[in-house]
Amino acid sequence: MSKQTYLTGITTSGTPHLGNYVGAIRPAIEASRDPANTNYYFLADYHALIKSQDPAMLRQSRMEIACAWLALGLDPEHVTFYRQSDIPEIPELTWLLTCMTAKGLMNRAHAYKAVVQENNDAGSSDPDKGINMGLFSYPILMAADILMFKATKVPVGKDQIQHLEMARDIAQRFNHHYGEHLVIPEVVVEDRAAVLSGLDGRKMSKSYGNTIPLFDTAKKLRKSVMKIKTNSQEPGEPKDPEGNTVFEIYQAFATPAQTDEFRQAFADGVAWGDAKQQLFELIDAELQEPRERYNALIADPAAINNILLQGAEKARVHSRALMDDLRKAVGISS
Repeated sequence: MSKQTYLTGITTSGTPHLGNYVGAIRPAIEASRDPANTNYYFLADYHALIKSQDPAMLRQSRMEIACAWLALGLDPEHVTFYRQSDIPEIPELTWLLTCMTAKGLMNRAHAYKAVVQENNDAGSSDPDKGINMGLFSYPILMAADILMFKATKVPVGKDQIQHLEMARDIAQRFNHHYGEHLVIPEVVVEDRAAVLSGLDGRKMSKSYGNTIPLFDTAKKLRKSVMKIKTNSQEPGEPKDPEGNTVFEIYQAFATPAQTDEFRQAFADGVAWGDAKQQLFELIDAELQEPRERYNALIADPAAINNILLQGAEKARVHSRALMDDLRKAVGISS
């Protein structure tokens, strides 16, 4: 089997939380250790601008997310780790692709259609109220991210499948018009990616304000865990682990044997306070060393910046070469 090129984008829109770690960061870092593949990981800060116009928050999020991935084991010596905004060829490719993309294709994007539907449901006379061109053109920028580095495999959740299909459509149209210059990526659907519930039982999400931050102090982590919503069952009453947030999060961090023991504790009527204490201890044990590394990394922003710039230079060896080729193909080379 030929060597594959994997690419993963990380939107810089907030503080990393347990749901990010279990659902995306941990499996991606495990995959990055496979020497049979080439891996690109990037901080999608251009994408973050679509929804966030707070410069201080964006800068802080970029630093926190970079430090989180590095603290959890991403090795910049074995992967290419960079900021999207450090690759000037990406917006240039975005424009070339924009000029080959049918507006009708963008009209069908789920994210755009969802906001239009919200406006219609609210009785707005303008279906495009509050929609900027960043949101409308988001799939083209995403296509540029992928096509720039000739990614053959792009792991995504089910909600992103349409965007990958659009990237394939755009690349095929470009190739049909200008020749075979772009690699058509394959979608890798992450069916097994864990989705954690948050403090209120809904999906753990920054938009719901129900997250447990990944690198809080042990004291704050315990306080957050104790806030997880449970029912009013008393100690001694058997409890159902299915659909229970405490059990769900525990299972995401536990071995099979630990999960079986915790399931039995539920059957035996463990008190909610005791169950949450066990959950806290399990999470804290896994995150204690990464937390120490994270604190050391975030205290040295210059070193993080240097790592990301080195990653960008590795990436630009490829992005410059592709753009030289594409400029000639479209007729705008010097």
